Amino acid sequence: MTLIEIMIVMVIMALVASVAAFAIMPQVKKSKIKQTMSDSKAISAAAEMYLAEHKDCPTVGKLVEEKILDKKKKTKDAWDNDYTIECDDDGATVKSAGPDGQMGTEDDIL
Repeated sequence: MTLIEIMIVMVIMALVASVAAFAIMPQVKKSKIKQTMSDSKAISAAAEMYLAEHKDCPTVGKLVEEKILDKKKKTKDAWDNDYTIECDDDGATVKSAGPDGQMGTEDDIL
């Protein structure tokens, strides 16, 4: 084998790896969104249980402290941001800031 042959094989391998990365990255983003939605539903259910016994709106830390939410559960979203719990007469709503980390933008996850 010559050096040129080895370099051609390396270039081909790099091209295949970059195509695979472009195909995989959107799926990773979708899976993070789905995981965050699933986690927020679990936190919402725990918040509803808390509200059944208490008058104040809980935080995720309060739910873990009261042992309503298992501390082994993920208490931050897929982008390592804290969940926000808002309470009203209809119950608790759990929100994530989404990929950009800013609340109030179009990528927020409910």
